[in-house]
Amino acid sequence: MKKIAFLFSGQGAQYPGMGKELYDNYEIVRNVLDKVNESVNFDLLDIIFNGPEEELNKTENTQPSILAISFAVYKLLECAGIRPQAMAGLSLGEYSALTASGVLQFEDAMALVKKRGKYMQEEVPEGKGGMAAIIGMDRENVFDIVKQASDFGAIDAVNFNCPGQIVVAGEIDAVKKAVEIAKNAGSKQAVMLPVSAPFHSRLLKGAGEKLNTELNKMNYYTGNIPVIANIDNDYYNFDREEIIGKLTRQVCNPVYFEDIIKKLVQEGFDTLIEIGPGKAISNFVKKTDNTVNILSVQDEKSFDNIKRFFEID
Repeated sequence: MKKIAFLFSGQGAQYPGMGKELYDNYEIVRNVLDKVNESVNFDLLDIIFNGPEEELNKTENTQPSILAISFAVYKLLECAGIRPQAMAGLSLGEYSALTASGVLQFEDAMALVKKRGKYMQEEVPEGKGGMAAIIGMDRENVFDIVKQASDFGAIDAVNFNCPGQIVVAGEIDAVKKAVEIAKNAGSKQAVMLPVSAPFHSRLLKGAGEKLNTELNKMNYYTGNIPVIANIDNDYYNFDREEIIGKLTRQVCNPVYFEDIIKKLVQEGFDTLIEIGPGKAISNFVKKTDNTVNILSVQDEKSFDNIKRFFEID
């Protein structure tokens, strides 16, 4: 018997046309995605399927778009009889996991992440903040780089994606300095990322406070599948105050995705399925532990592959 966990995509995985093939071929996907525009009060589905890319890449559009596709894929797998024993998501993907578990209603989650995206984008003026990926260095070295770069502005290590891949974020001068220091210290690669805000850094504390106001207005339900949180690598107990607290802190605190993957492997999960657009999570899993099965669902072909894997007609 396979022990299955679902891992939901984060921001950056989006592309125009994502989910369109599944929408055209499966009623369950249409049932989910036909509710999208009503949830956000504009024609987001057209942007998801047709672009333009600049509109899809606006954070307040990206976040509900990825959640919508992720939840639709989740329902497709559920319909096929594939259910996980645990779930997690990469940053934004945590909302997809909570929605799939039943903690949040889909329409509520869509409206919530649209606001989350807006608050995160607005908190730091464009050009004032940035992010960079540092490849080929361990955590201790990156923490040392961040400490040195902090003389040039606020900066944090924010995404621990997999061994040797850590993202830093903060004020632009400090992030650029971190890239320079990392290169001189022998990193395999250190590059600025094409994002417009320093996600998960201390600079987004104000965005977290605004989101907290919205989170306090929400209805929450007891989840029916365990979900692991980004900020502490621990399972939710689905208490209302705990949910609000973790999602508030997640905006301006690091994402420990490598730790989540390792936790799942240690707990005996042997089959991980990436839910949503892109293949970033699959790559993180392979670099963290290559002993587990990692699958993803992008289109009809990849869905057929999963059905074959599980021997489903």
